[in-house]
Amino acid sequence: MNKTMTRYSQTGRDQTLRLVKMGSLVAVSIVLVYLIHFPLFPAVAFLEYDPADIPILIGTFTFGPAAGLALTLVTSVIQGVTVSAGSGLYGILMHLIATGTLVVAAGTIYHRKKTKTFAVIGLAAGTAAMAAVMVGANLIITPLFMGVTREVVWDLMAFIIGFNVIKAGINGLVTFILYKRISNFLKRN
Repeated sequence: MNKTMTRYSQTGRDQTLRLVKMGSLVAVSIVLVYLIHFPLFPAVAFLEYDPADIPILIGTFTFGPAAGLALTLVTSVIQGVTVSAGSGLYGILMHLIATGTLVVAAGTIYHRKKTKTFAVIGLAAGTAAMAAVMVGANLIITPLFMGVTREVVWDLMAFIIGFNVIKAGINGLVTFILYKRISNFLKRN
């Protein structure tokens, strides 16, 4: 076999292995949201914490922010038509916006310099970006899908911001703790 064919088959094998690993992260994410979800604030029980973003963040740190966004898209759609089907298109869209913001911000910063310091900075920036973006997303999208006024959404904004900061913060902390232990497996061919 010539060198070009060997290189091509190795590249194809590497891409297939990467897709399998990313698919596994999506599966873990779906299982986590199925098994673990609970309201953070009793007054707004529909805002439920789940750890589904942890595998997505781990995939983002391993494969990059574009891969993290792809993981977010696939997970959001599968989750939205299975374990979270009650929230429908609204849930898919909000998950895509929230987690997409988190992984792009965190992944972009971490991939500039792959150190613990940049991981912390990336996760903190991702948490802040997610909370900020979800203010606007909730003010625009929630009234359209839920049939409530912006004033109703605005009255809940302290809970919405707190929820996003707590959810992203917990998931970021767990990612920080687990990433190095899991990344060696994910990077191995």
